[in-house]
Amino acid sequence: MGDNNSINKVPPGFRFHPTDEELVVHFLQRKAALLPCHPDVIPDLHLYPYDPWELDGKALGEGKQWYYYSRRSENRNTRNGYWKAMGMEESVVNRSSSRRVGIKKYLVFFIGEAEGGGGGGVKTDWIMHEYRLSDSDSSSGTSRSSKRRGHNSKIDYSKWVICRVYERRCSTSDEEDGGMELSCLDEVFLSLDDDDEISNCH
Repeated sequence: MGDNNSINKVPPGFRFHPTDEELVVHFLQRKAALLPCHPDVIPDLHLYPYDPWELDGKALGEGKQWYYYSRRSENRNTRNGYWKAMGMEESVVNRSSSRRVGIKKYLVFFIGEAEGGGGGGVKTDWIMHEYRLSDSDSSSGTSRSSKRRGHNSKIDYSKWVICRVYERRCSTSDEEDGGMELSCLDEVFLSLDDDDEISNCH
């Protein structure tokens, strides 16, 4: 999967501030099923070569948030650090059917090298929300996309994720924060300073 350097822009006068449900239902599900996305504005990127401050001009930027499609991977190292999963996930629910359609995973960026247990590095204020399909939607998406692309393809399109990356600022102004509302988990994760506190959140 190569990086898509040609980023489609959001039409003038529009702002891209989708909810968790909209990201999963209107973008990720259609991506996994090889259906067109309207508007087609989120680019494809390799998940972890880039440090978060390098996403400008590569991912879809809206305010101080960046969005991109990528592939699920256990390698979360970048040039200058790594993304660390914080050990908790949230369900993304379709409000009309009350059915779980996806899972939202929280990661925080650390500068430096991860040690054996992932405890090295210096924590930053960069946060990633990684959205993936629920198991049932992944299975149905794989079946639908297999019919569209033929059975000889080695790419599993159900492994797509959408990443939303932003840097939390020490400000209460919505304008300065780009309109981003932090969830309770965001606030909890950023208040934890060591692995012992993180492990107690499980």
